[in-house]
Amino acid sequence: MLNGHKRFATVLSALALAGSICLTVSASGPAQAEPDIDDVRARVDRLYQEAEQAQERYNDAKLELAELNDELDSLESDEVRQGDEVARVRTDVRDSVIRQFQGQTLGPATELLNADEDAFLAELSTFTTVSDLQESLLSDYNDELKAYAIRRKETSERRDQVAEIESELEDEKATVDAKLAEAEELLDELEAEEREAILSRDSDVRAPSSVPAQGRAAAAVDYLMAQVGDSYVFGAAGPDAWDCSGLTMVAWAQAGVSLPHSSSAQFSSGTRVSESQLQPGDLVFYYSPISHVEMYIGNGLIAGAANPGAGVRVADLHSMPYVGAVRPG
Repeated sequence: MLNGHKRFATVLSALALAGSICLTVSASGPAQAEPDIDDVRARVDRLYQEAEQAQERYNDAKLELAELNDELDSLESDEVRQGDEVARVRTDVRDSVIRQFQGQTLGPATELLNADEDAFLAELSTFTTVSDLQESLLSDYNDELKAYAIRRKETSERRDQVAEIESELEDEKATVDAKLAEAEELLDELEAEEREAILSRDSDVRAPSSVPAQGRAAAAVDYLMAQVGDSYVFGAAGPDAWDCSGLTMVAWAQAGVSLPHSSSAQFSSGTRVSESQLQPGDLVFYYSPISHVEMYIGNGLIAGAANPGAGVRVADLHSMPYVGAVRPG
């Protein structure tokens, strides 16, 4: 399990749209000022980043939910087996009671034989012939009953955790949708040329690196670079649209390396490397807490799914707040 059930951080408050475009008053009356492109760009970037943070928390929750459901399935199977074992041992105890009364009228033993699981041992402990029963048989039954109770308790707790994670998934998805809607509303306030200037700002990076990738990393780099120009869609993992961790996950899968669909989980899925040791194929992580991952391609460049405005593109290594890097495999 991913370090146990995590508590997710509180989502930052949405940026107010009202401050994005200001009004000025001239001698001829009120007029709308031109929007500051740098300010709008910063606001859109912030909204995309907050949406991506929520999406990565969503991805983390999905991974945890899958593991919890696997545990729940296992516990429920164990509970069934334990229940069968309780029934078997209880039958053995009852058979022993019956043997003690062979040739006699059962009388008060009838009540014992009809008792439910919770009352069975209590009734048995007051029975006059209890000392004649096999002590180990009673001990086995008591142990199995306790183990069964533990299984039931663990199963109930896992069900509660699954329900909590499902609720958190809904909240994070709503956050993603709200941030994207706010970014789109902000961009819609701009003229077409201004909007294009914001969305195409990452297109002037240097040419991709000619540094060759080594070993299995070559397959990962080749695959990822073939996706440059594809769209960014939150939660997507191909074939024509991606989010950041979905793209790196599928790219490294081409090299036979399995990675989780989560940037923070991918940071724990390889050997840490320093910036001076970066090689093509290494995964590079950004922001604190980690919420973005791209692939190093050499020559101080990275490639990956950036955001809904830029899509899959090539950028400078330090185009975002750098945290660290790992080498998968």
